[in-house]
Amino acid sequence: MAGLALVRKPGPRIAEGIVTNIPREPVDRELAAEQHAAYVAALAAAGWRPVHAPPADDLPDAPFVEDAVVVSGRLAVLTRPGAPERRPEVDSVEQAVRGLGLNTVRITRPGTLDGGDVLQTGDTVYVGRSARTDDHGIAQLAALLPERRVVPVELSGVLHLKSAVTALPDGTLIGDPAHARLPGLLVPPEEAGAHVVPLDGDTVLMAASAPRTAELLEKRGLAVVAVDISEFEKLEGCVTCLSVLVPDALSM
Repeated sequence: MAGLALVRKPGPRIAEGIVTNIPREPVDRELAAEQHAAYVAALAAAGWRPVHAPPADDLPDAPFVEDAVVVSGRLAVLTRPGAPERRPEVDSVEQAVRGLGLNTVRITRPGTLDGGDVLQTGDTVYVGRSARTDDHGIAQLAALLPERRVVPVELSGVLHLKSAVTALPDGTLIGDPAHARLPGLLVPPEEAGAHVVPLDGDTVLMAASAPRTAELLEKRGLAVVAVDISEFEKLEGCVTCLSVLVPDALSM
C-alpha cells in the first residue's frame, strides 16, 4: 500500500459549487458522481486506500476535500477557508483525520487558508497568496511547520496556487508562470496539464483534458494515469483538490 487517500463523495448540491474565475456551466450531478468514483478507483489501483470523510450533502464544495486540511508528517493542519460558506466543511474533515491517528491543529481567525493554496515538495512549502488565503493564514502555517521552509507565492487570475502549479515526483514544478511567480517552471501545453498528483516516484495522476501534457510527461519517463473530471473542472476543480494523500509511513 502506498498510503491512505482522504476523499469525499459529491453531494446532491454539487452543481451549486462556487465559481470565481470561469463562466458557470451546468454540472451533471450523476456524471460527477461517476467521475468521482472512477477517480477514487484510480487512487486505489495505485495503492492508495480510500478513506471517506463523512457526507456533507448540504455543502456543495465538500468533495474538494483538499481545501479543508494540510497534512505534513503526522500533523493535520485544519484550515480556515477564505470563503465563509466553506468553513463548515472543516469539522467533518477533522473527524476523518483524527480517525487516521493524525494530530490536529487549526488555522484561527483572522487568518484564512485554503489547502489548495499549499504545494509541498521536499522541505519546501509554497503557499499562494490568493483571494482565499491571506498573510495571517500563511504566517500561522509557517509557525505550525517550523521544520519546513514556507514560501509565499503571488498569484494572478487563478483560484488557488495548485490551480496554476503542482510538482512532479522529482520535485520539478509544472505550471503557468503567468499565474504564479515561480522560477524554472516546466510549462505544460494545456492549462489542465499544470495539475498532477504524484502517485509514486514514477507515476502521476492527471486529468484526461490534458493529453498533450500527458505525452510530454511520458517522454520524461513518467507513467500517466488519466481520469475524466470534466464536471469538477466546471467548478474550477482539478485532480489535486479531490483528495489528500497520507503516505503509508505516516498513516501507520
